Amino acid sequence: MTSNSKSPQQRRHTRAAALFLAPALLVFAIYVLYPIAQSIRLSFYEWDGIAPKEFIGLDNYRELFDDDTLYKALKNNAIWLGLFLLSPPLGLAIALFLNQQMRGMRLVKSLFFMPFVLSGVVVGMVFTWFYDPTAGLLSWLVGRSVPLLGDERYVTFGIVFAALWPQTAYCMILYLTGLTAVNAEQIEAARIEGAQGFTLLRRVILPQLKPATFMAIVVTVIGALRSFDLISIMSDGGPYESSTVLAFFMYEQAIKYHRQGYGAAIATVLMAIMLVYIAWFLWRMIREETHDE
Repeated sequence: MTSNSKSPQQRRHTRAAALFLAPALLVFAIYVLYPIAQSIRLSFYEWDGIAPKEFIGLDNYRELFDDDTLYKALKNNAIWLGLFLLSPPLGLAIALFLNQQMRGMRLVKSLFFMPFVLSGVVVGMVFTWFYDPTAGLLSWLVGRSVPLLGDERYVTFGIVFAALWPQTAYCMILYLTGLTAVNAEQIEAARIEGAQGFTLLRRVILPQLKPATFMAIVVTVIGALRSFDLISIMSDGGPYESSTVLAFFMYEQAIKYHRQGYGAAIATVLMAIMLVYIAWFLWRMIREETHDE
């Protein structure tokens, strides 16, 4: 028997694993891979959703890269990504606080959990009222009218600030889950050796939270790149497209203006950006783990 051959028991285990995975893989292929392939295919056509499709090759992509709105959307997506990455460290800080054994901590936890269970529509409406220049809390706090959502310079920052509220709560939940698996014996041993404060966090706790950190960063990046709901509710991409992002730009072209092929081209570009970033981050994680071993 060669070293590469498998025993009958190993073959049975492999077949059983394949049978258990087959339904999930089939659903993934039908509801994820097939729509992605169809979207990429559609990006080479001109189609309004009703009339027959007309093959136009790369014309949608040529038009897209000549469109100034694309570069506004990319700039805003970069702002979203840069500011949204504040949510993992903020979520970690809140999780470390909530992980303490203190009286009344359950009530405090429920208050921090609240943003996570609110829908994007509710969050958008709450912050729209907060930013209202005539009767909003923000204008009352600063003592003058602040038309934040009507100012091209600040509208994106105002929307991102609103989106950080539930995203930080989500990252907090990931880190709270990760903290339950932290080895208490390692922490105690590190304290005996004199480690405390930030040193203890960086050397002992954070390495054990790598899976939670990975998930927090991945979902945060994906959330930043596919941001749509709050923009639709709070600014509708305005004023003058100053707050539009790729996902909202795609929606406008495909749904509002009935340009399904052009919208599919935008979706393909957005997917490519996501794949490049996630592949790069996965490569970094694997390289760090290999280096640690």
